[in-house]
Amino acid sequence: MPIVTPDEYDVSVVLPVYNEKGHLREEIQRIRAALDASSYTYEIIVVDDASDDGSEIELPKIDGIKLIRHRVNQGSGGARRTGTTAARGRVVVWTDVDMTYPNDLIPELVREMEGYDHIVGARRTEEGTHKLVRTPAKWLIRKLASYLSDTDIKDLNSGLRAFRRDVAMQYVHQLPKGFSCVTTLTMSFLGNGYSIKFYPIDYFPRAGRSKFHWLRDTRRYILQVIRMTLSYNPLKVFLPLGLTLLLLGLGKLVFDWVSRDFRLSTNTLLIFFAAIQVVTIGLLADLVVRATKSPDRVPPV
Repeated sequence: MPIVTPDEYDVSVVLPVYNEKGHLREEIQRIRAALDASSYTYEIIVVDDASDDGSEIELPKIDGIKLIRHRVNQGSGGARRTGTTAARGRVVVWTDVDMTYPNDLIPELVREMEGYDHIVGARRTEEGTHKLVRTPAKWLIRKLASYLSDTDIKDLNSGLRAFRRDVAMQYVHQLPKGFSCVTTLTMSFLGNGYSIKFYPIDYFPRAGRSKFHWLRDTRRYILQVIRMTLSYNPLKVFLPLGLTLLLLGLGKLVFDWVSRDFRLSTNTLLIFFAAIQVVTIGLLADLVVRATKSPDRVPPV
C-alpha cells in the first residue's frame, strides 16, 4: 500500500538513530513492509541524532522516510521528543533500528490499542550487555515502579511501544535526554490514570555497539521513577518513610521508658520530629499536585 499524505495518519513510527550504519536500510524496509501489508496509513520519521559513523550519509538515500537531523547529539529521549512532536499520526510508535525488536509486529501492537491508551512491547528475555548486573537492576527498578504506580509493570523501559499521540503530547516536554525517556512515558501514563497493556514480544541480540551505560543509566532510571512518582502521587514515597520513622520513634520511646526510668532522650524526640516533618511534606506535596492538575487534560479511552 503506497504512503499517502493526508492531514493525519493512522500511525507515525518514530526511529531515533545514532551511529547505526550497516543495518538501517534493512530495518526500515522491514517496518515499511509490515505496515504496507496492513490497512493503516503511516509515516516513518527518522531522527538522526548527530550520527558520525556514516549513518548520516546512508539515511538520505533511503526512500519513503521523513528525515529530521540534530546538529548536536541530544540522546535517545531528545530524538524521540523531536520525532513525536513532528508526528501526524493518531498513534505514535517508538522503536529502535538496532534489530533487537520484532518491528514486523508493529501493526499488531497498533491493533492492540483498541480500548487502551498505550501498548508496551514486554520483552520475554534480556539480551542486552552487562546481563549479570543489568537484569537484577532492572528487576528491582521495575518492582519499585510497580509499587509506586500500583500496577503490575511487565516491562518498564521497553523501546517498542505504541500510544495515543494526543495523550503523550501532554508529557513530551518532560522526557529526559537519555534512555530513561521510555520510563518517563510509562510512568506519566500510569500516574495520570491512562490505561497500559503489556504485549509479550521476543527480544534479540543487538546489531552494532550499545550506547547503554549500566551504572549511569541505571541510576537515571531509579531517579526518574522516583521523580515521576513525586510528580503524581508523592504520598507513595513520603507516607511509608514517615510511618517508618514513627515506628522507629515509638520503639525508641519504649526503650527509653524501660532503660531510662521514663526519661526521653534527645534523639527520640528528633526521630518523632523527623516523622512529623516527612508526613507533613508529603501532605503538602500531594495538595500541590492535586491543585496544579490540568482540568482540561485529554480523557482516557
